[in-house]
Amino acid sequence: MYDGEYSEKVIDHFTNPRNVGEIANASGVGTVGNAKCGDIMRIFLDIDENQIIRDCKFKTFGCGAAVATSSMATEMIKGKTVQEALELTNVAVMQALGGLPQIKIHCSLLAEEAVHAALWDYAEKNGIVIEGLKKPKTDINDEEIACSR
Repeated sequence: MYDGEYSEKVIDHFTNPRNVGEIANASGVGTVGNAKCGDIMRIFLDIDENQIIRDCKFKTFGCGAAVATSSMATEMIKGKTVQEALELTNVAVMQALGGLPQIKIHCSLLAEEAVHAALWDYAEKNGIVIEGLKKPKTDINDEEIACSR
């Protein structure tokens, strides 16, 4: 049972984030933020001709939970197909991290939306339709979090 403290996995991904950086000439780039708390997350994808995510990087301006969710999300989609990456949810990111305090749940939603925004950019650049992909939001606010999942 999650007790509201940061899990060891959150602390590990915050202190040793995986996949930090940018990808030059990325296949897709997605940026989302939360104007209320100030977190901004950018995801870069390198996708091959078979729609496999070869590489994934992130740059995040925000708290430890934002960095940890960015790191975990990139770990979860690297090597996956575009369609598999689209299935990434904030709940899956939180579960992989061992939970987040209620006040930090929006960070996991930012990670999900940043991945979707990068997929949207990839689809637009390549003139393709990714089944089930919705136009991403650029600003995630707390009211949306209360209504999500």
